[in-house]
Amino acid sequence: QTSAWENDPMFSMIKIDFSEEKKFCFPLYSRMEHAWGLPLTAEPATVAPAEVPAPTPVEFPSHAPYLLIGGGTASFAAARSIRARDPGARVLIITDEPDLPYMRPPLSKELWFSDDPSVVDTLRFKQWNGKERSIYFQPPSFYVSPQDLEKVENGGVAVLTGKKVVHMDVRGNKVTLSDNTEISYDKCLIATGGVPRNLQVIERAGEEVTKRTTLFRKVEDFKALDKVSRDTKSITIIGGGFLGSELACALGRRSADSDLEVIQMFPEKGNMGKVLPEYLSNWTTAKVKSEGVTVITEALVKAVSYKDGKVEIKLKDGRVVKTDHVVAAVGLEPSVELAKSAGLEVDSDFGGFRVNAELQARSNIWVAGDAACFYDIRLGRRRVEHHDHAVVSGRLAGENMTGANKPYWHQSMFWSDLGPDVGYEAIGIVDSSLPTVGVFAKATAKDTPKAATEKSGTGIRSESETEGTASSPVASSTPEPPPVPEQKDNYGKGVIFYLRDKVVVGIILWNVFNRMPVARKIIKDGEEHADLNEVAKLFNIHED
Repeated sequence: QTSAWENDPMFSMIKIDFSEEKKFCFPLYSRMEHAWGLPLTAEPATVAPAEVPAPTPVEFPSHAPYLLIGGGTASFAAARSIRARDPGARVLIITDEPDLPYMRPPLSKELWFSDDPSVVDTLRFKQWNGKERSIYFQPPSFYVSPQDLEKVENGGVAVLTGKKVVHMDVRGNKVTLSDNTEISYDKCLIATGGVPRNLQVIERAGEEVTKRTTLFRKVEDFKALDKVSRDTKSITIIGGGFLGSELACALGRRSADSDLEVIQMFPEKGNMGKVLPEYLSNWTTAKVKSEGVTVITEALVKAVSYKDGKVEIKLKDGRVVKTDHVVAAVGLEPSVELAKSAGLEVDSDFGGFRVNAELQARSNIWVAGDAACFYDIRLGRRRVEHHDHAVVSGRLAGENMTGANKPYWHQSMFWSDLGPDVGYEAIGIVDSSLPTVGVFAKATAKDTPKAATEKSGTGIRSESETEGTASSPVASSTPEPPPVPEQKDNYGKGVIFYLRDKVVVGIILWNVFNRMPVARKIIKDGEEHADLNEVAKLFNIHED
């Protein structure tokens, strides 16, 4: 399986010496079922003694040197990082999901654009670059079975699925599962992620509304919503952020071949209004509408009920929307249930477990991914809910669990695609309440997510950016055309700078790809810039 490690674009950032990895043994993952089958009788003296079968081996070890709570991207990145620095490490991942570690972005992106009718079962999809892959980071054969973890010669990574950690004893260095099983550890990573938020009006609306509402997060949610989209006539998405807008475009594209009505509503004036400056938010809303979506802006939900076979959504301004199914895409609540038993601090401003710049919550406990509220030595305290951050923070936590003692300094990025033709990548603090400066140019056919991945050869765009460097970015040698006036109806490609105290703290690259190292360096330098039009030249946006 070493070739899978080396060629996996999801983790090309992690530099691993595979010379020793080739000695590793990864037996096929299997689950042992309990089968005691002891006969019972009222007269044991008159019955021939039954042959008692040997006890079935336990399904998991009682001790794990490295215990990772949560089975998402951050945990998987940490596991690989630990194994890279400690080749004999025995790593146990515990997840309450039934699945092995997988990537979440395709659940709201590429999977919806697949032409394969069996995609719901295979969970394989074509990336924008045309290459096919699975959402799972590795096949089952990559992992050691949990019961073999303690005895396999060169260690490995085991995954205990369908189990939830409900209690942490930080003094005793052990956790308790929902079935009261205890597992001790030497070092522990909390990467519990989060759960989708719901609207209180939906929670109070009763069972009929609840069973017609999807909170989108996991594989099972994708499968359920895919079925709903084929069986119903109307879906309403509440939420105008990344997830809501991606799902709206995906479902809108599907509605072109069916009678499905797709509605998206949110309180902002335009799509992704909390992130994009107003003019670009409005442009994005027009793009979503062009995909066949009915967009209702400035929509504040007052009440939700079920009447005459329809979910009825009443807005505060009196408007009423009737639909068959609701998708609530209104944010993520970090999973911090373990904070109480573990005595760990939860940040009152950002949520999540409060950790230092090394992602430590205690001397032998680290936190990564969505659930970590960390100290960024460049931008201050933050909590980030994006795939690339899960990769970066998971990798760093894994390194620090093996003694690296490195602070968080590498700015993670995130991206959002509105189908294969419009996408953006962002880094740092991107908040529409901050002052912004946008510099735009006319787009060409190569300025799309699809074209960018075809050129780079990778399907998950963040991974092609993560390890790049830009020590001395140089502006294009192409003669600079006159400044492009602000386009009223079309923003083909460009760079948006977000400022705090005149310093760039965030950058969005709008249909501009493979330039993230330049953006990362600008934020890292933390300098004031007299003319951001000149800075924008570093991204070569005026090149043909």
